[in-house]
Amino acid sequence: MFGDLSPLLIGGELVYGPRRFGTLDPATGDTLGEATDAAPADLDHAIAAARQAFDSTTWAADPAFRVRCLRQLHGALTRHAEELRELTIAEAGAPRFLTHGAQLDAPVADLAWVADLAEDYLWEHDLGRAAPMGVTSKRRVVREPAGVVGAITPWNFPHQLNLAKLGPALAAGCTLVLKAAPDTPWCAAALGLLIREETDLPPGVVNIVTGADHALGARLCADPRVDLLSFTGSTATGRTVMSAAAGTVKKVFLELGGKSAFVVLDDADLAAACGYAAFAAVTHAGQGCAITTRLLVPREKYAEAADLTAATMRKLGTGDPRDARTVCGPVISARQRDRVEAYLTLAAEEGGEFVTGGGRPEGRDRGFWIEPTLVAGLAPGSRTATEEIFGPVLVILPHDGDDDAVRLANDSPYGLSGAVHGSPERARAVARRLRTGTVSVNGGVWYSADMPFGGYKQSGVGREMGVAGFEEYLETKAIAEGVR
Repeated sequence: MFGDLSPLLIGGELVYGPRRFGTLDPATGDTLGEATDAAPADLDHAIAAARQAFDSTTWAADPAFRVRCLRQLHGALTRHAEELRELTIAEAGAPRFLTHGAQLDAPVADLAWVADLAEDYLWEHDLGRAAPMGVTSKRRVVREPAGVVGAITPWNFPHQLNLAKLGPALAAGCTLVLKAAPDTPWCAAALGLLIREETDLPPGVVNIVTGADHALGARLCADPRVDLLSFTGSTATGRTVMSAAAGTVKKVFLELGGKSAFVVLDDADLAAACGYAAFAAVTHAGQGCAITTRLLVPREKYAEAADLTAATMRKLGTGDPRDARTVCGPVISARQRDRVEAYLTLAAEEGGEFVTGGGRPEGRDRGFWIEPTLVAGLAPGSRTATEEIFGPVLVILPHDGDDDAVRLANDSPYGLSGAVHGSPERARAVARRLRTGTVSVNGGVWYSADMPFGGYKQSGVGREMGVAGFEEYLETKAIAEGVR
């Protein structure tokens, strides 16, 4: 099925552009192949196709047909799961075990939930009669698709992020232009091939554009034909997206960065909590916006916690992402490796001590690798302790009780996620005080199709997944009919 993964999908046709760029295997640094490097004209055609499909077809007005198409796509992705699994491991450097969860199987399964939601959704709601201003009126609230969606996704969880935008947008009746990350174009191209070959999605409803030029995303944001922007990426880029959208007052969904805190209370099982924290911080080489990268532990247990956490990180180590036992694979690129290494240099300059790690693992001269790293001895306000690194780097900080832990956890411009370990009642109380969009208590997992995901503060605007995520792609219309 996936012999050639270079084309764009524009207006229902596969477009093989003359400009190409390479895609790399992060574990070896070898070139996997090429993808089409879209030109501005390609993006223009994609937007035009999406606009035409929304304005001139019955797609937006036919929920039953949309549900059928989503179920076809779910079936196609399920049938090709093993091919997609190998592709994801190779292109994204995703550990094999993670493809059985959030890297592939979970987001594919989530499409079925989205289809069920759209099938049962109350698109109109009768508010009954009232007489505002003395005029008897029959009133109705109608939910309608927002229009053409510009979706911009990063490389770290390509299938999860692509499908978390595409599924709800299509279920809502929108049409879509998906601008995929330059580091993972094949994951997006595979999606386009399946849409064209194995679904009845009409031409122009989904358009997929790959390209090495980040300016394509900026053009998508500013185009007046696009009604809504759905962006996942860094907070710095999110500000740019919001600014570009302001020119045409588009709806904007932003899922941005994080520096989430893992809070350990003084009555927690310290060994278990530190094991959880170490595992979370190095999974997929720490390349996740919601990963907890600040470990807050009771001051009197600081040294013990550092030793326990470092021991687990050393045991996990790094490994070939094709190996089912691997938790920490490579980072995505040389550029990302260099960025993480720059933060490790900064950590030392800021007075940090590497309890374990601190550089590249021995014996991995090919590919893009950083060893699992625990940094102690930093001030809470240091750059290493406050800025998003996006690598397998965990900072451990002491706290002086529950109130102090909450203060430290919330002392951040971010508010995407968090975790608390302790006795259930105390842990729940602390979780409610954290200014974050998601919180894990004693190992609980919040990631699920029906759970809304998003952040407070500079971690984003709006929610993805769940009913709230679906409704991001809808507009609300109020209709009042006078009664004589």
